[in-house]
Amino acid sequence: MWPLLLCSVIAAAIVAERFWTLQSKRVTPKNLVAQIWQWDKVGHLDAKRIQDLRLASPLGRVLTAGLVNRQHQREVMKESIEEVGRHVAHDLERFLNTLGTIASITPLLGLLGTVIGMIKVFTVITAQGVGDPAVLAEGISEALITTAAGLTVAIPSLMFYRYFRGRIDELVVSMEQEAMKMIEVMHGQREKDEESGSTE
Repeated sequence: MWPLLLCSVIAAAIVAERFWTLQSKRVTPKNLVAQIWQWDKVGHLDAKRIQDLRLASPLGRVLTAGLVNRQHQREVMKESIEEVGRHVAHDLERFLNTLGTIASITPLLGLLGTVIGMIKVFTVITAQGVGDPAVLAEGISEALITTAAGLTVAIPSLMFYRYFRGRIDELVVSMEQEAMKMIEVMHGQREKDEESGSTE
């Protein structure tokens, strides 16, 4: 039971931390691309703002990878965003492997406890016989409690593991869309400026 109790505490801590970390407002703040475009338009997009943007959110970290290379071609900007995006996606999945492992091993720990309990029951039968059903019933109930405890930990852990996996996929897609939007806005605007300058 002690390993199961430890697993339940770890799983609860991971679930609470992931709920806090994977909030949309913390990962993909709204109107960030529009804010970047405004800064660039008025010439306020300096190194200090880019550094603050990188530290503010995972989306900011992805976007700054493109901003650092905004003077280069679209392909270079896109590649740098994709490279950082892979690291950010990996960071968003932090502790999920542990949660998945807990969901997998806790039923086995419960089953192990049941097997050990049944071994003790049969040891009692060997030593004392089957004369006292109360002793046998108590031993069997204690053995089955571990299986129930293991499933009680495993089922919510698996549910939250699946939920967070889907949540991370949604956030990654959202960050990709915002990054592509920034590339289109900044390169499209620059191309328009160059075309208007050439016509003049």
